Amino acid sequence: MAENSKQTPRRLFDEDRIFFPEDPEMRVLGSVEKLAQWRHRNRGPAFIRIGRRIGYHGTDLNDYLSAQRTDPNGEAA
Repeated sequence: MAENSKQTPRRLFDEDRIFFPEDPEMRVLGSVEKLAQWRHRNRGPAFIRIGRRIGYHGTDLNDYLSAQRTDPNGEAA
């Protein structure tokens, strides 16, 4: 069982989908306004501009969440 201790991280967002700030799934990251603030300040997950709309690729959202992981025991993420 020790061999399987390094599992692949769970993926919250479907990696084959584009998410928009108003999608209910995006509330995990914050409000529509918070996402807009992050974009303005060049923070938060990578985004794409589709015309006048903003979208987030599922892969970028999962990568962002993985990068935010903190282990209180000090072990590498």
